[in-house]
Amino acid sequence: MALLLGRLFLRTGWAAGVLCAAAPQIAWADDQKSPDSTPQRPAIMFNRWQEDWSVLADPRVPRQPFDEFKYIPLSDIDPYTYLSFGANTRERFESNNAANFGTGSNVAQNYVISRNEFHADLRVANQLQAFVQFQADYAPWKTMLTPVDRDKLDLEMAFVALTESVGGGTLKLRAGRQQFAFDLQRFVSVRDGPNVRQSYDAGWADYENGPWRFITFYSLPVQVRDITIFDDYSSVTKQTFGMARAEYKFSESLFIAGYYANFTQGNVQFPNASGNERRDIFDVHLNGKANHFDFDFEVMNQTGRIGLEPIEAWAVGSLAGYTFADVNWSPRVGVQLDAASGDGNNKQTFGTFNPLFPNGYYFTLAGYTGYTNLIHIKPSLTLSPTSSLKITLAAAAQWRQNTADAVYTQPDVAVPNTAGRPGAYTGSYGQVRLDWAIDRATSFAIEAVHFAIGNALRNAGGHDSNYVGVEIKHGW
Repeated sequence: MALLLGRLFLRTGWAAGVLCAAAPQIAWADDQKSPDSTPQRPAIMFNRWQEDWSVLADPRVPRQPFDEFKYIPLSDIDPYTYLSFGANTRERFESNNAANFGTGSNVAQNYVISRNEFHADLRVANQLQAFVQFQADYAPWKTMLTPVDRDKLDLEMAFVALTESVGGGTLKLRAGRQQFAFDLQRFVSVRDGPNVRQSYDAGWADYENGPWRFITFYSLPVQVRDITIFDDYSSVTKQTFGMARAEYKFSESLFIAGYYANFTQGNVQFPNASGNERRDIFDVHLNGKANHFDFDFEVMNQTGRIGLEPIEAWAVGSLAGYTFADVNWSPRVGVQLDAASGDGNNKQTFGTFNPLFPNGYYFTLAGYTGYTNLIHIKPSLTLSPTSSLKITLAAAAQWRQNTADAVYTQPDVAVPNTAGRPGAYTGSYGQVRLDWAIDRATSFAIEAVHFAIGNALRNAGGHDSNYVGVEIKHGW
C-alpha cells in the first residue's frame, strides 16, 4: 500500500499528497472520449458520483453555462485531477385520497414533496475520489408526515474511494456515507421513490476480472431524524446490514448474481412477533434479453430469529416481456409475478418476509402495496411513441399469501385489523404512467393509480384508493 500511494503521489502532485492519508474507493463512468470524434458531455446519472467531467478538458466539447464549475482543473496532465460541482432537484405533486387504504386516521391529502441535492466531487488521476453530497428535503402541505418525507438539511453522502489494477482485474474500495443498490432494487435500494433517499455508513470493496465481479461490504443504514439540521445517524443497535456477493456475465445480455447477507435491527414490532431481529439472507438473481424477449427473476430466502422465534421467510419476483420492435410505437407486452411469505401464526416459526430496503416504486408510486405477505400478478403494455416518450398501462390483482398475517403497505407497514381476518383477496388496481425525457438533464412523469379493495380491507375500515403523482426532475 505504501508503494501504491507513493506512485500516486508522484503521478498527481500536490492534490494526491493532500488526500493520501484518506482512504480507498470506486470506479468512474466509462471514458466517453474517442480519437476520431468530438467527446460527448456526460449524461446526468442516477448516481452522480459516477459522472466523469474530465471531457471538458478537451476544447472541442461544446460549452454550456456554468461549465467553469463542472470542471475546475487542478492538474493539466492526463489523467486529470479536477474538482466538479453539481446539483439535483425533484419536485412531485401527489394527491392521495387513501393512504394506508384510508384506515385509521388517514385522510385525503394533496401536497408536494421536494428533494434538493448539492454535491462536490474531487478526482485525482482516475484513482482517488472524494465525494460529498448534501440534501434538503421538504413536504409542503403534507399533514401526515413519515420519516422518509422530510429532512431539512443533512449529509447524504461523504466518502473517499480508490481504484487500482490488481492481478489482471480492478479493485475498488470506498469508505464513508454512501448509497448502493442491486438488481431491480426490489430489496436493496437507495429508496428513490419516497422523498428522502436511503444512505449507508459503510466500508465497501469489489473486484472485477473478466466476466466475474465480487462485492463485499458492511454497513450501518442511516436513520433519518429531522429534529435539527445534520442530525441523521447510524447505530449498530438500530440496524446493521452486510453482504458477500458474486456476479457473472455470460454475455452482454445475460447476467446472474447471488449473495449472502446479514441484517439486524433492534426492537421490531410485527403483528405476530416482536423483539430484536436477525435475518440471514440468501438471494439469487437472473436477468437477460434475447430476440426481443426480456426477463428478470429473483428469489430470496430469510432465516434467523425475531425475539426467541426462529424465522423462515421467502420471496420471489419476476418480470418478463416481448417487444414488437418492428411495429409503430414499439409495444412491449409484459407480465409481472411476485410473491412473499406471511406468518401462519403457528408459534413454531415466524414467516413474515422483510423487504429490507425497497425502492418505493417497484409496484407503484402510490405505496399501496408492500412486498410482504402477498401474491401479485400484473400484466402491462408499454408504448414508445418517440425515443424520449414512454407510456405504460397496467392492471394488477393481489392476494395475501397467508390470512393469519396482515395486509401490508409500503415498505412493510401492517394495515390495522387485517391480521387473522378472513379474506385472502386484497384487491385490484389499474396504473397509467407517462415518462418524458425532455433533455439530457430534465425529465417529466405522471402516474395515476386506482386501487379497488377486497373485503379484508373493507372490513378493516378501508375504502377504494386513488393516487395521482406529477413529477419533474432536473440535474446540473
